[in-house]
Amino acid sequence: MTDTTDAPIGAQQPAPPQQRRKSLLQRIVMTAVAAACFVYLYLRVDSAAGRAGMSLVDYMADVFANVAWLPWLFLMMAYSFLYFAIDTMVITSAVGWFIKRIPFRDIMPIRASAYIISIFNEQIGKGAMAWYLYRRDRVPGWEVGSVMLFIMFCEMFYLGAWATVGYFITRDELPDAFDLIPSIAVGAVVFFILWLLYFEGKLLPGSKLRERSILHAFRQARLRHYVGFFLLRSPALLSAVFVYSTALGFFGVETSVLSLIGYLPVIFFAATIPTPMRAAAITSWVVLFPANEGQMAAFGLLQHNFFIFFNALIGLVFLPRAQRELADK
Repeated sequence: MTDTTDAPIGAQQPAPPQQRRKSLLQRIVMTAVAAACFVYLYLRVDSAAGRAGMSLVDYMADVFANVAWLPWLFLMMAYSFLYFAIDTMVITSAVGWFIKRIPFRDIMPIRASAYIISIFNEQIGKGAMAWYLYRRDRVPGWEVGSVMLFIMFCEMFYLGAWATVGYFITRDELPDAFDLIPSIAVGAVVFFILWLLYFEGKLLPGSKLRERSILHAFRQARLRHYVGFFLLRSPALLSAVFVYSTALGFFGVETSVLSLIGYLPVIFFAATIPTPMRAAAITSWVVLFPANEGQMAAFGLLQHNFFIFFNALIGLVFLPRAQRELADK
């Protein structure tokens, strides 16, 4: 039997039936989760409309009529461009650490074009970047795939780290459920230490799993790389704290910048769940701000989906260049 583990990305055989069934099951589960979220949102917003003595349609029309649309639009466009720059810098650095140096300007069309695919699934978008780098720059396919895995792995710990920081800064303003964060953080630290020791060969030295090409980046990674990722990515979260607190004001909801340091990492965790229309993230806003159901439902829906679709629009601008570069290879 041919082992395709180290074959270049883009040269894989069709997914076996078991993998297709697993993918179908995942889509069914995520659709069910999204449906549950939207039913919950409907019941909460409809109840708020009833308390206001209004129909649901009139209630939400009133919410949308009182949004400061123009300032919100310019704020979100500026944030999308800032995020794109930070995101591209993170990918440029990670590829340079573990494979080879590629200029920032050459990573930009790759990252931007992948935003188009990320409308449907962020992980597939990262897979598309790996395939693009393999085709255009002839970097080893599975090794660049390992860089994307490294980025996804670090994003989870980066959000966890900021959730922990936010908890200790704003613990008195957070719901009781957030009291689980310190315990989760301790478990994550223990796991991370074991992870480092394993890939440095100090834990289970006879294991062959770490030698797989798809884990190339983790074999090369040292503590400084994880810290470097955290420092490079953190401006995106810190700017989001200010952007989201300002944007909430445009929707008529006043909140402090400090409180969002505790909320946003958890909401961004929810946004990574591949539910249609980012339903899990939208629901999180309503749960965390129960006194403003209508405003938070509208805010969550527009905030997350505008960000995704405007990033995809940036991708469309860069797409012709990306296609030309692939055509030249």
